[in-house]
Amino acid sequence: MEKNRNYFVAIGLSVLILIAWQFLYVNPKIEKERIAAEAHQKITQQNQPAATPAVPGQAQPAQGAVPGAVETRDQAIAKSARVSIDTAAVSGSINLTGARFDDLKLKEYHETVDDKSPLITLFSPSDTPDGYFTELGFIGNEASGTVPGPTTVWTVKSGDKLTTSTPVVLTFTNEKGVVFTRTISIDEHFMFQVVDTINNGSGAPVSLSTYGRVTRFNKPTTPSVYVLHEGFIGVIGEHGLNEVAYSKVENDVPAKHEKATTGWLGITDKYWAATIVPPQNLAYESKYEHFTDGRPRFQADYKQDAVTIAPGQSTDLKTLVFAGAKQVPLVDGYEKSYSIPQFDLLIDWGWFYFITKPMFKLMDFFFRYFGNFGVAILMTTIVVKLLFFPLASKQYASMANMKKVQPKMEELKKKHGDDRMALQQGMMALYKEEKINPIAGCWPILLQIPVFFALYKVIYVTIEMRHAPFFGWIQDLSAPDPTSLFNLFGLLPYDVPHALMIGVWPLVMGVTMFLQMRMNPTPPDPTQAMLFTWMPLVFTFMLASFPAGLVIYWAWNNTLSIAQQAFIMKRHGAKVELIDNLKGLFTKKPKPAE
Repeated sequence: MEKNRNYFVAIGLSVLILIAWQFLYVNPKIEKERIAAEAHQKITQQNQPAATPAVPGQAQPAQGAVPGAVETRDQAIAKSARVSIDTAAVSGSINLTGARFDDLKLKEYHETVDDKSPLITLFSPSDTPDGYFTELGFIGNEASGTVPGPTTVWTVKSGDKLTTSTPVVLTFTNEKGVVFTRTISIDEHFMFQVVDTINNGSGAPVSLSTYGRVTRFNKPTTPSVYVLHEGFIGVIGEHGLNEVAYSKVENDVPAKHEKATTGWLGITDKYWAATIVPPQNLAYESKYEHFTDGRPRFQADYKQDAVTIAPGQSTDLKTLVFAGAKQVPLVDGYEKSYSIPQFDLLIDWGWFYFITKPMFKLMDFFFRYFGNFGVAILMTTIVVKLLFFPLASKQYASMANMKKVQPKMEELKKKHGDDRMALQQGMMALYKEEKINPIAGCWPILLQIPVFFALYKVIYVTIEMRHAPFFGWIQDLSAPDPTSLFNLFGLLPYDVPHALMIGVWPLVMGVTMFLQMRMNPTPPDPTQAMLFTWMPLVFTFMLASFPAGLVIYWAWNNTLSIAQQAFIMKRHGAKVELIDNLKGLFTKKPKPAE
């Protein structure tokens, strides 16, 4: 049993070393390479024409249909007729060429914790380096005549500004007398509703299809992290969540999906997303794709089956466009109010969804009561400790009982010497006699691993944690502690390397972990004793690059565990070893007799 435990500890430490290597060496190296590649790409893009993204099921429009070389954002916006967007949550404009959503800023979010920093820009015109837009259009045939597409210039029928109370109505009439009327409205947050009315004023039936696409000319500037999905996302019909990374479509064929009549699709970042919910009464084909003609770009698109409109008749098609911040209550509310299947999965809750989302709900409850997400983390930790108290009680009771029988175990070792089989049988008989389960202490730890990972996901992926302050120097719980021991926490006037950013909270976490481990006797095995000593230091360096909220949780959890263990072990009559172990660190051990 002791030998197996040593193996597990060694394996665990090896994994921790690999993780530390990833965070302290590999990630900074990747970041430097990314910055260099991005600079090279921008230089290259300045000499390339801006391609018109392919419309699903339609031939590529002529080069230059979306004009010119890469431009600044202001230049690109100024050269086309537009209808402005202005609500409490967003600002921007709709490009009347293509009725395209390609100019959108999020008023409630800034690039940094400084409220004077620039607003988050979600959409930008296709002629800009960060081109990103959503477009809805039609695919027709000779009988239908010209239908609205990427180059169509719509006419404003009513509404010179899109607000929550004033929708915008656009029209386009083709050469055959088919009238397209598009009514665009927006709620108080990030959901656009687009209702297309097609009135067949020609003398013959008209057949046409609708399409929608989310197109992006770049990828997120932050390095990808294995615990978070960024890229294509959707729920296509009955097949459930479908996530595809950018790299997958770059290096492989387009990701095509089976026909469906329900669902949604788009592109997601860590905190922001742009998705389309097609009309839910028509079957559609969809795919995720990477184009390399002209400027490289990513596109999530769909094409619906054709609808036929009789002469003198009309039909309405309703499409939803979500473009904004992935606020948990908001996304959940849209799922219910608009009956969007599994729209809550737009937020990457991970494998432990059934733990992660309830944990967020609990933290959000405490936040609404205390007004501080840092305090909410502390309160959530207390609730988790209370839930696991029965298991922890068994764990520490088992440890207390193991200490009680320690003298009898030493007698067995002396009695059986090197006869490991006899020693093992004697120990098992002793465990049975004393009613001790030697592995009982492992289960609470194993069961708490998913809880820890779920909390990490909550702090890392939910926008509610972004720029959420705690107290003092912690102004963003989703970012690492910004202080460092190696410049005396900012007292010395120089910056320290990323690998040495060991802030106050990582140090507090390391100290509490050290004290928690000293609650138990030092293992007699030298290798295990070394791991016992150095593990808090390894964790201190490793967790220094983790979100501050997670480090605060760990430090607080360690503190509660120390108090809990002391209480339970005293109740079972076992000695708490903390004080003696700390004294032993400063006491010289006698040399063994020769």
